Amino acid sequence: MTDHERRRERRRILVTSALPYANGAIHIGHLVEYIQTDIWVRFQKLCGHECYYVCADDTHGTPVMLRAEQEGITPEALIERMHAEHQRDFGDFHIAFDNYYSTNSEENRELAQGIYLRLKAAGMIEIRTIEQLYDPVRDMFLPDRYIKGECPRCHAPDQYGDACEACGATYSPTELINPISVISGATPVKRASEHHFFRLSRCRELLADWIRRGWRGESPLQPEALNKMEEWFAAGLKDWDISRDAPYFGFEIPGAPGKYLYVWLDAPVGYMASFLDLCKHEGLDFDAFWKAGSATELYHFIGKDILYFHALFWPAILHFAGYRTPSRIFVHGFLTVNGQKMSKSRGTFITARTYLAHLPPEFLRYYFAAKLNDRIEDIDLNLEDFAARVNSDLIGKYLNIASRCAGFIHKAFEGKLGNLSHEDDHAIVRALQAPAGEIRDLFEARRYSEAVRRIMELADQANAYINAHEPWRMLKDPARKARAHGVCTAALNLFRLLTLYLKPILPATAARVEEFLGIPALTWHDARTRLENHPIRPYRHLARRIEPAQIEAMLAASRDDLGDKRDERSRTRRGQAQQPRTDALEKEETAVETITIDDFARIDLRVARIVKAEDVPGADKLLRLTLDLGGETRNVFAGIKSKYKPEELVGRYTVMVANLAPRKMRFGVSEGMVLAAGPGGKDLWLIQPDEGAQAGMRVK
Repeated sequence: MTDHERRRERRRILVTSALPYANGAIHIGHLVEYIQTDIWVRFQKLCGHECYYVCADDTHGTPVMLRAEQEGITPEALIERMHAEHQRDFGDFHIAFDNYYSTNSEENRELAQGIYLRLKAAGMIEIRTIEQLYDPVRDMFLPDRYIKGECPRCHAPDQYGDACEACGATYSPTELINPISVISGATPVKRASEHHFFRLSRCRELLADWIRRGWRGESPLQPEALNKMEEWFAAGLKDWDISRDAPYFGFEIPGAPGKYLYVWLDAPVGYMASFLDLCKHEGLDFDAFWKAGSATELYHFIGKDILYFHALFWPAILHFAGYRTPSRIFVHGFLTVNGQKMSKSRGTFITARTYLAHLPPEFLRYYFAAKLNDRIEDIDLNLEDFAARVNSDLIGKYLNIASRCAGFIHKAFEGKLGNLSHEDDHAIVRALQAPAGEIRDLFEARRYSEAVRRIMELADQANAYINAHEPWRMLKDPARKARAHGVCTAALNLFRLLTLYLKPILPATAARVEEFLGIPALTWHDARTRLENHPIRPYRHLARRIEPAQIEAMLAASRDDLGDKRDERSRTRRGQAQQPRTDALEKEETAVETITIDDFARIDLRVARIVKAEDVPGADKLLRLTLDLGGETRNVFAGIKSKYKPEELVGRYTVMVANLAPRKMRFGVSEGMVLAAGPGGKDLWLIQPDEGAQAGMRVK
């Protein structure tokens, strides 16, 4: 099906995010996934599709059982408390689930146990006696992630019982060299026990066909995930142990007293259980979305750390249990902060609640959107860039449009928009309406960073239009007052269009803009319409700039939690697999955002003549430069004071970035950037053009 055909039909879509574990607080690493998913769901609903977004707390397994024991409460009491906290944090970040449920529910019990019985009837369950590591102090079999030792392949120390993070090898916990129990520190002993295995080794042909045939001709996986699947196929698929011995917090296996379904079996079934609960309340047809051969769409958003479970076990289990397989699985990378893994000592292990105490949630939504794409790439939250981008894009470009023009509508035109009767006004509105289809396709494809870049290009066009027409000057001339009305009306139409394009990312801001404009909730169809002869309400500022002190206070608050052992325990990994999305804390990878040659070509480098240079009072490193670009002058602040004296610069030529958005600093507005090179201090040199270059010439 083509994108055009998709747009024409009203689709029926079910979307899930991976389930957060009920053992700790939501942090900004988690939020990458939920914000990514929420933007996509909001976009689908904005386009008029029937789309449901469900999730749940993942509540079973040894970590929950042990933490509840440590706190002296029942597991049920712990997961009830965490459920309330998670719902609060998600709600405050405008994550709009249609249902947020719990895997510790009767619906999940019935579905999970029913799936087990169906798999058994299909001959896909085998019971074997295996040797496991047993903690003689705690009298319990140890989950793989509660055992550490030396990797049997590369001999790296301090590795978990199922996989080595140093060399990537997978193995049985009994293969670890010098194992110890993470729970008690005791040396485990081997004991025999009967376990139930799902016969994944029989599923290679099924899975190969699934990834080849896909849904409506599309592979369900991204290219990077397909490569991983081929690696797993080449290594050989192994049967999967889906049982655990008592004591264990979870669902008992039917007909097997003392044996429990492994948390990683009932956790993804939680997607189905959450939707089933929604169906009961909303009168929806569960089978229409989950029966084999269903024509509806099913999408899972997950982190790359749990691809193995979702691309191998999950579709195979669904198929042999008589359910449909996912249409697509969308995988994202991890989050780093300032180029490094999240760290409590640096204050960059930031919980959702700590962030919200200092900064608006939509700023993070916007920054993540500006970084996310359709590939499995890590993204970096560079806090300096975060503040600069939010201040420049959201405050300086987008919201600036309304703040510049809305006041005139009330002061001079009784609070009512006029007509778009002038050709200039028509032209600029058409220019911002035209890319609606392009932006729509970018959202659909989850290429948010490209969508954001395109929207900000449109915001630049809108501001350039206002700058060119200067309605504040027109209003001083009674003969041009009517023309000013048209310019301001056009500007607020541009603001409305930009709000529509940003609405999946900034839902709360969009709602306030809709209230300000006195219009119904915007839909994608509104990209074709205009707002004329319409009363609006007085404009109130919608956001404030990020100040450095806010970020410093947030980091300090995160560092203050360094000694909180309970929070440290909340990051304990569970069972055989890694806790969803928390492996961003375990990886040493750093994220580098790449650009294309097209991005680089957009940089406008011009020769500039320095006509004035002066010290900046109160600034240790800055000089204020007045630059001549051949008939146009710009003021630029440059951090070159350690190398140059002001009098040395006057009359010299340099190279500047001429199309950099103006940046308001406490010393004034900087209208560009001069280029310099070197390690810094005295070893810093302005880039100079070739001899004969003239001010204003473009550098290629």
